[in-house]
This record gives sequence, C-alpha cells and structure tokens, in this order.
Amino acid sequence: MKNFYKYLVAIFLMTIITIPVDNVTAGNKDRAGQAGADELLINPWARNSGWGGANVACVRGIDGIFNNVAGLAHTPKTELSFSYADWMRGADIRLMTAGLAQRVGESGVFGFSFMSLNFGEIEITEEDLPDGGIGKFSPRYLNVNISYAKAFSNSIFGGMTLKVISESISDASAQGIALDAGIQYVTGEKENIKFGISLRNIGIGKMRFSGDGYALQGFVPNNDNQFSFTQRGASFEIPTQLNIGAAYDFLIEKSRFTLAGTFISNSFKKDQFAFGAEYSFRDYVILRGAYTYEEGITKPITDPTKTNVERGFAGGFSVQAPLKKGSSSVFAVDYSFRPVENFKPIHTIGVRFTL
Repeated sequence: MKNFYKYLVAIFLMTIITIPVDNVTAGNKDRAGQAGADELLINPWARNSGWGGANVACVRGIDGIFNNVAGLAHTPKTELSFSYADWMRGADIRLMTAGLAQRVGESGVFGFSFMSLNFGEIEITEEDLPDGGIGKFSPRYLNVNISYAKAFSNSIFGGMTLKVISESISDASAQGIALDAGIQYVTGEKENIKFGISLRNIGIGKMRFSGDGYALQGFVPNNDNQFSFTQRGASFEIPTQLNIGAAYDFLIEKSRFTLAGTFISNSFKKDQFAFGAEYSFRDYVILRGAYTYEEGITKPITDPTKTNVERGFAGGFSVQAPLKKGSSSVFAVDYSFRPVENFKPIHTIGVRFTL
C-alpha cells in the first residue's frame, strides 16, 4: 500500500511536468496582462491572504481551496467560513467569499466555495451620449469551486477542484471551466516538516465573451431591410499557476512558530518567491506575516517594468476560541492586511466556524 502512494505522488509530479507548454509558460514577462479571469489569482480568504501565498505546504482547512486543495483534507469535521474585502479601496469593488468543508468517511473531505466580485453601478454611455444619463449597469464576477481532498496516509494528502468561472455585464458574458490539483507531504518525528505542490487554473478550453453587446444593426446595400450582425469576441486564456513550497514547524510547549516559503511560477506574469511566518499562542491568538518578491516589485508604480500593484507585504492575525469547553469546535475571527500602490490598503476580515 505504501508503494501505491509513492506511485500516486510520482504520477502527479509527472503530470505537472508534462502539462503543455502553452498552458504553463513560466514567468513570461511578454505575456503579462494577456490572460483573462485574473480574479482567479486574488486570494479572498482573510486567514490565508495574510500568508501572501507562502503557505502552499502548510495551508489547512477550507482556505486550501485557493492555493493548495490538498490542505482541505486536514478538515477535522465541518468548517464554515466567510470573508469580505473592500478590494482596491476607493474603486468601489466588493469581494465576498463563503465556503463549506465537510468530512465524509474516514479520510475524504468535500468542499464548496464561491467568490463574488461586485463592481457597483456604472453609468451606461453611448457614442451619442458620452456622459450617460440613460441608466446604469453592474458588472459581476462569480467563481464557484467544488473540491474533494483525501488523506492517502498519515503523510500524503491530495485533492482536486473543479472551477466554474462567470464574468458578466449588462449585454455580454463569458463562462469557463478550470481545474486545480494539489498534494502535500508531511514528515518528521513530530510531523513538523511539510512540502506542497499545486497546479492551479488549468483551463478546459478558452473563454470568450458573447451576447447582445456584440450585435450590430445595419442595412444590406440595395435592400431596405434591417439586419442584425453578430461579431465574435476574441478568446482568451486563464492564468495557470504552479506553486512549490516547504514549511517547518518549531514546536515550543503549547505554542508553534512556522516558517514557510513558496516558489510561484505564473504563466502570464512574473515568477514570484513568497516567504512567511506564523506564530500560534496556544491556538488562541495566531499572528502571521509574509513578503512576496518578484522582479521590479520595489520600483515605483510609474516604472513601465512594474506589473503588480501590490507592494509584496502581507500580514494578519486570527483570534479563536472553543465553542464549548473541552470541545474541538472553534469560532474564529480572521484579519489580513495588504498594502498596494495608488489605492488604500486592502483589509480583509472573516469569520470561521469549525464544528
């Protein structure tokens, strides 16, 4: 049986290596900004985003649906989580996320989550009415994730996620489907050494906008009848991402200090290196901080080589307490902070129930 799990890990690694180059072109600067559905790279969870992407090897629970679904397999029984962020404060973009994880059987966990981006109301304009005055519309992005993770042994955890992507305005919309896969390996005498690999946003086909917004009305020469002509929107790819990380837990009596690092290979932006740390005091108060580096991250926003609005820093904390004395059920409040260029810092707050 142990050999079976080793073969499973080997197959997973070989699958990652043999993914078509068109889907994973690591750190291609020339392709920056050419992908669509970039919201898939936004970390929506209050607890997870404070790690800045460094915790691929040690993410646990429902947060794993974002950067390594294998972490979902560590859910003890039931976990329910909600997060909210005023994304790019000042732009009137609201980011709302909710998810549910439920253990099934001895080693499997099902997860469901969704992330919604609401851009508020925008004035409708036309060529003859550039100032609007004829109504408003509300663009919306919605990503739905259905996940399954499993503990194959005490050391090996894996999982997969099916993503349904929807982007829409008043007269056009685009839909897409993508897959995530991830694996975690835990070792050490105290199970304090962790490794993780995840492949995210593997698009099943390309996305394309369509709808009434692509329809034009006109007349055929020498014919008085009016016809509608539909244009085809250009197709676009989804931003595939490969993460390889490691973490080490320093266990001090009833406290824990974790150091973690992750290499993030992006298909449509620069590669990144994320480093983070987390300190847990008796599992009541948890502090975390991280820094994500990429080429040009320290340059001013006016520099043409800078392609990321974030400054690289992230941090946050969690405060949690048992719902009942002697019970494993926990209620927690999570918070994260991310400074960005030209906008006010992003504050994400969430609540979490572990039942």
